[in-house]
Amino acid sequence: MILTIIVFIIVFGLLVLVHEFGHYFFAKRAGILVREFSIGMGPKIWWRQVNGTTYTVRCLPLGGYVRLAGNDDDEDDLRVGMPVTLELNDQSQVIKINTSQKQGLFSGLPLQVTNFDLTDALIIKGYVNGNESEEKTFRVNHDAELIEKSGTTVRIAPRDTWVSSASLPARMITNFAGAFNNFLLSLVVFIILGFTLNGIPKNSNQLGAVTANSPAARAGLAAGDRIIRVNGQKTNDWSQLANQISKHPGKRVSVTYSHRGKTQTVKITPKTVTQGKERVGQIGIQEQVDHSFKARLSFGWQQFVSAGTLIFTILGHMFTHGFSLNDLGGPVAIYAGTSQATALGFNGVLNFLALLSINLGIVNLLPIPALDGGKLLLNVIEAIIRRPIPEKAEAFVTMIGFFFLLLLMILVTFNDIHRYFIH
Repeated sequence: MILTIIVFIIVFGLLVLVHEFGHYFFAKRAGILVREFSIGMGPKIWWRQVNGTTYTVRCLPLGGYVRLAGNDDDEDDLRVGMPVTLELNDQSQVIKINTSQKQGLFSGLPLQVTNFDLTDALIIKGYVNGNESEEKTFRVNHDAELIEKSGTTVRIAPRDTWVSSASLPARMITNFAGAFNNFLLSLVVFIILGFTLNGIPKNSNQLGAVTANSPAARAGLAAGDRIIRVNGQKTNDWSQLANQISKHPGKRVSVTYSHRGKTQTVKITPKTVTQGKERVGQIGIQEQVDHSFKARLSFGWQQFVSAGTLIFTILGHMFTHGFSLNDLGGPVAIYAGTSQATALGFNGVLNFLALLSINLGIVNLLPIPALDGGKLLLNVIEAIIRRPIPEKAEAFVTMIGFFFLLLLMILVTFNDIHRYFIH
């Protein structure tokens, strides 16, 4: 169980880190201020500010986020009437505003705020040292810092650093970048998986190896032979071959094979093997594998395409055959899947990580407000109408999407608990 928890934290954390880094990287390139890059949710356990971005690690390893300028509001921490402490530079500009009541962060000028504008005018007004007979105005440096009530330091967000100030193509790339990074991670992990396997199955009817003293070996089959038919049914690839053999546990079958250009037919009785709740037949043959560099790269790409196709098929089924909570999975389902993947070893975890990553990327591109796909949809609408969408309308739509996703997450989580731990 401890191993499962560790793997779960690593897998979930890596997925979030890669996704959010996509938004972070392209936002920086577009000139958008990334105020905070957080891994985890809840109270912070570590933070550090570098080049205008505050990096935080929080105690709950269930998610993460990037705070982009213009998507949050300094009024959450700075309000009229509150006491703050100001730090000034040599030009009497404010370079730091302390809204935290924690002592010892820095000594500075005490101020009771009467008004402020950290977006356009870049000023803060108030009474110094409690002297309400004179209101003073201070210029705020463009790159000034704000110490939040929690004690975390972030940069203020002048309007020119906002998301909305970037070009429409830059905003679209920033919104798409999270999902793109998940696709890239999935492809890379699938390719790595290809190199960790002993070889890549060729899916042909040619035998790679024959187990000693097995039914196949006693019948005279050898590595390199091709099984052409089983009970008269053509077996053009390994899938067809394995299916025909497994259907006849303990029953004699007729096997036609090619050995060094000569066709022969023998009778073989597959031994009975229990797999799960099923009894299947096996004759002791192994599939031929390819160890080449090209085959391993090709395997990674094919697995990536197959996984994406499967997810789109499932999404299509949800729209055409009705929605069910069982079609979705939240953190509880991911934990259950992590447990199963961990039991399969390192390759099982790699495969699970790759599947989760591409799944996260595709789901995030669904045109639902509050998801990346919803933001992209608003970008497309803006491009069509050729004017910015009103901020209040965008905020309202996003809020509806957020509460919809929150409700859905609660329902999915309770359903997952019932499916995996109660049922």
